[in-house]
Amino acid sequence: MENNFEFVPKHYAAREHAKMVDVLMDPSGVGPAIHYYMIRGGIEQKNITVWEPGTISGEYIKTYGHYHVGQLDETYNILFGEGIALLQKLSTDENGEIIADSVEEFQAIVTKVGQEIYMPPSYGHLLVNTGKTYFVTADTSPVNFDEKNPTSFPGHADYEPVKKMRGFAYYVVEHEGKPALKKNPLYKEILKEDLGGLPVIE
Repeated sequence: MENNFEFVPKHYAAREHAKMVDVLMDPSGVGPAIHYYMIRGGIEQKNITVWEPGTISGEYIKTYGHYHVGQLDETYNILFGEGIALLQKLSTDENGEIIADSVEEFQAIVTKVGQEIYMPPSYGHLLVNTGKTYFVTADTSPVNFDEKNPTSFPGHADYEPVKKMRGFAYYVVEHEGKPALKKNPLYKEILKEDLGGLPVIE
């Protein structure tokens, strides 16, 4: 493989606390200066993400979450640590437009090191660090380094529906020392759900 070093300065991005406030269960909660770190390599080199451990007002550190634009899919490989992946597909109206507060299908997956998790087209996804150490993944999402902000907010990802609803249908929280789910009250309905054996708390 011939390495192209032209875009190396664009490979790295950090998701700062100020950017995450939009999707936190408690926007006023105190968190680390940086929640997670991204090194973008694209499909060939893969993309590496590293999460800080810890909680913010009881909610575990997570990625922002996004939906793919178009028929894009990707696969995540769990490399290190303990985490939970959340996938959700929003309902659509008669014109095929998404309904932001209605979830057609929601799934929580407790991850294991060595596991592959497939993110189908049109499914939103985020991952959460529920362990005491860093949580590390590799994924196959494409990168177009000619975009203005390809590492932090790539053009193939739509963050707005997540921002509008202040996160996904459930938050992953610490309860009695273990992960649990807490419903996001902004969502009107969840038509089908697989909670991965996780308890739901009020």
